[in-house]
Amino acid sequence: MQLRWSHAFVHVRDVAAMVAFYTEVLGFEVTDRGDVGGRTAVFLSQVPTDHHQLAFLGPAAAAGEEQQLPASRVGHFAFRVDALAEVQALHRRLQADARVETVNPITHGNAWSLYFADPEGNGIEVFCDSPWHVRQPQGGAWDPAAAPDRIHETTAAAFADAPGFGPIEDYYAERASQLAGKRASRGATDSPAGS
Repeated sequence: MQLRWSHAFVHVRDVAAMVAFYTEVLGFEVTDRGDVGGRTAVFLSQVPTDHHQLAFLGPAAAAGEEQQLPASRVGHFAFRVDALAEVQALHRRLQADARVETVNPITHGNAWSLYFADPEGNGIEVFCDSPWHVRQPQGGAWDPAAAPDRIHETTAAAFADAPGFGPIEDYYAERASQLAGKRASRGATDSPAGS
């Protein structure tokens, strides 16, 4: 199994300020946003092949809770693998490893993920893409011990009515087209007059 870097999930105090900085200064685009237990989640990317390269989770809306961020502001580091079978094999390995206290299998509709912590408590996600796109945030349990066909069936059934549900290839093609159009329009505005 080869892990490839995917994204960072970060707890932030001021979602609006962070999104403004990353979009206006660094050129990221917001790909999704939504509510996670009373907290705002925002997903950002610069590339057509990743729904998000960064995810920000803001504080709870209740007064004073903005100071209740975890000691580690990084929620988790995420790594992508190529196939569901690799995620399932890792799940078996993690279940047998005494250093791993808890493994939380979550499907976001667009991915099958395992969430766990390293020996110092740093969050890790290892996932593979599903065949579908669905607007985020989404989440539900899945059974890594189930047969792959059953995992596909239950995931499709769970998310079929969710906003944006459709083939992942269509989502990636649309993102590539949007990014190409924006780059072309930026290039036209960046070129010197009369050139």
